[in-house]
Amino acid sequence: GFCRYLEQSFSDLTERGVVIGYDARAHPPSGGSSKRFARLAAAVFISRGVPVHLFSEITPTPFNPKTVSLVQDLVKEGAVEALKKCFSSRMEFGTAGLRAAMGPGVSCMNDLTIIQTTQPFTVSHLGLCAGIMVTASHNPKQDNGYKVYWDNGAQIVSPHDSGISKAIEENLEPWPESWNTEEALKTPLLKDPYQEMNAQYFKAIQKHCHHELNKNSQVKIVHTSVHGVGHTFVQSAFKAFDLHPPYAVEEQKDPDPEFPTVKYPNPEEGEGVLTLSFALAEREGASVVLANDPDADRLAIAEKQEGQWRVFSGNELGALLGWWLFHCWREQNADTAAVKNLYMLSSTVSSKILRAIALKEGFHFEETLTGFKWMGNRAKDLLDQGKSVLFAFEEAIYMCCNAVLDKDGVSAAAIAGEMISYLATKNKSLSQQLTTIFEYGYHISKNSYFICHDQEVIRGLFDRLRRFGDKKDTYPSECGRFSISAVRDLTTGYDSNQPDHKAILPTSSSSQMITFTFSNGGVATMRTSGTEPKIKYYTELCAAPGNDVTHLKKELDDLVDAIVENFFEPEKNRLQPKPE
Repeated sequence: GFCRYLEQSFSDLTERGVVIGYDARAHPPSGGSSKRFARLAAAVFISRGVPVHLFSEITPTPFNPKTVSLVQDLVKEGAVEALKKCFSSRMEFGTAGLRAAMGPGVSCMNDLTIIQTTQPFTVSHLGLCAGIMVTASHNPKQDNGYKVYWDNGAQIVSPHDSGISKAIEENLEPWPESWNTEEALKTPLLKDPYQEMNAQYFKAIQKHCHHELNKNSQVKIVHTSVHGVGHTFVQSAFKAFDLHPPYAVEEQKDPDPEFPTVKYPNPEEGEGVLTLSFALAEREGASVVLANDPDADRLAIAEKQEGQWRVFSGNELGALLGWWLFHCWREQNADTAAVKNLYMLSSTVSSKILRAIALKEGFHFEETLTGFKWMGNRAKDLLDQGKSVLFAFEEAIYMCCNAVLDKDGVSAAAIAGEMISYLATKNKSLSQQLTTIFEYGYHISKNSYFICHDQEVIRGLFDRLRRFGDKKDTYPSECGRFSISAVRDLTTGYDSNQPDHKAILPTSSSSQMITFTFSNGGVATMRTSGTEPKIKYYTELCAAPGNDVTHLKKELDDLVDAIVENFFEPEKNRLQPKPE
């Protein structure tokens, strides 16, 4: 389907080609793996005469009979509900392309769904039509996904998502040659761009580098790739920056699709994922830990303070990295008027600290919809207009180098290492610098989620907020003791702050997202995840410098408690809280 859509969209597809990459995920029971899915996708394009740049060495494997065996077992067992789950509804091609558990049926990731469907820096650098990355990022080990990039180097947005989805539905019968991965790997249409792109990528990110500062750094840093692909790349990035190599967590540095040392392969989950990192840091005398998720597009950082480890939130790291990149930019630009051409971006659920810095320093700040596809495409639009896009972030995902129009935990790790080295020359910790940044205004956030697998419960929870008190199109005016001053609903397109009550940001009826603004300066967004069975909430309390931080934190804690009790109603809706 994706190949057919590209044929319709690009007359020169067979000259320009596509790129395909993959992570280390595998699911032995179904025979599925990122490597196999990438090869199947390559075979589809090659069968149509499209050049494919497929990363890394690949060995041929035979046709996969394991998903057939799984279905046969379910039939023998009379597992009607399990079979319904596998075959009753097709995966939707949406926010992140495709993402689901690996297994049999059209609702899962497997050989057939990859063939029926079928990375940012390489797309841009080689001038390709599209890119595919087979990954499920930080999802549980049984999941996999198929992420798509357009020829601008950013993730796809409308109308391409619906166009690809339509093309898939119209091309469900696989082309016969699509299964023949062995022959596809022998064709001259297949190229491996690994060595060239590796060199060009590290050359591109070095424009942010301060070599002399880094060469003299004595900072000790620990890094974990959490059984993903990040180890080699982060080591290379530190070398490109002339930083001392970080200490690698031996038990987690090599790719392992079983993620044996962690319950969840996501550094955003906090200290549980970083236990081995902290132990290594204690042994080596390191004060900072860097962590990537399995596909290295996220970055988490922890710092030891007075004997305790502090794991920074994504918003806190966004503040630190945004400050550092602007600090470096200002040092390199003597023309003060150039700041008017400078932009930073963040998503609507992220901290507004960049907006506060922009108001004081004179550069531009823009807010986009949730998801890096929106920030990547907006960044490309601004770059095409001759603007400079310095930084973009959402939660623990960052774009620190506009050579990559997507979240990139590798360049973010190297730039963070340099920032830490600079602060060390000033005898400042990350925590102390964060306090300094809050002189632009306090931005205290608290984000979490509930797990819910029942779509009817989720729909009912949000519908209740849209007809509060059983009144149609009526949103709550208060939450516990907190007064609500504005409501924006990006599912329906309603925004009480606009004269015509129509939201400015794009809306989508296929996902749930409501934002409440409170009279005390608090903002809370409730939304469903596009890739996991989660209802997330993002809260932030903004206040002028000079306020009592302890009081502000207490105020935010109380606000979150009120939202959970009055809007989520976890007991009534049987919601599972975030695992500790």
